Amino acid sequence: MPRATRLLGATTLVGLSLSLWFYLDNRALRTELSELASRPAPAAVAASAARTAGPAPGVARSAAPIVRGPVPPEPALPSEPSSGQSESRMERRARRTEEFAARFGRLDGETEDEYRARILPLISAGLLVPRLRADDQRKAAQDKAHVTPEQAAKLDKAFDKVYGDALDFTNKAITDGQLSPYERNVSGWLEFAGGLGGILGDANGQIGKILEPAQVRAMSDAGFEWGEYLGLKAPWEQLKPPPPRPQ
Repeated sequence: MPRATRLLGATTLVGLSLSLWFYLDNRALRTELSELASRPAPAAVAASAARTAGPAPGVARSAAPIVRGPVPPEPALPSEPSSGQSESRMERRARRTEEFAARFGRLDGETEDEYRARILPLISAGLLVPRLRADDQRKAAQDKAHVTPEQAAKLDKAFDKVYGDALDFTNKAITDGQLSPYERNVSGWLEFAGGLGGILGDANGQIGKILEPAQVRAMSDAGFEWGEYLGLKAPWEQLKPPPPRPQ
């Protein structure tokens, strides 16, 4: 696999993970979501939620239903050091790993539906703004490249299979333990990123069959990156929950 493809997968995975981590690290998020749940959603947010919550045409076989309901309580997180108490870098990393496991792992006795009810709204909320920004960037780049509506529709249809392959690949990595919220498996993450980069990179071949070379260059010159776009727009809300934490 070319180095550029591995880099594409790694940057996509890291960017997605960081956007979720920094968003979810806000301890006031639960309160905000509870308040928002009692009010009608703005039109733009509701439209985007409808697009991301519903199964994409090419990935219905791997889609999982999104469970609606009250926002579940915040999972118990490891206590932070008290004021004036020092914490080594390794201790901080261990605490962060445990925090990640508490946020994204299955709680004791938690069913798959309960996990989805707790996690999926947070993923959708965390990706909402980046996805809207990605849509705007694609539109601006397509305008500069004079991409026709017919070409744009063909691109979206071609991406359905890319999204399905990315979900299947990620679900297998979760099932096999390569991607686990319970441990820091850097080698597994990098291996997964390389495979995901290959899947997203294969989309370039489909893009080249739809757009003219001059259009592809024009979008690239505008600063648009298809791998980043596809990494954000994939329906990650449809991923299967991780298995329960090993005892």
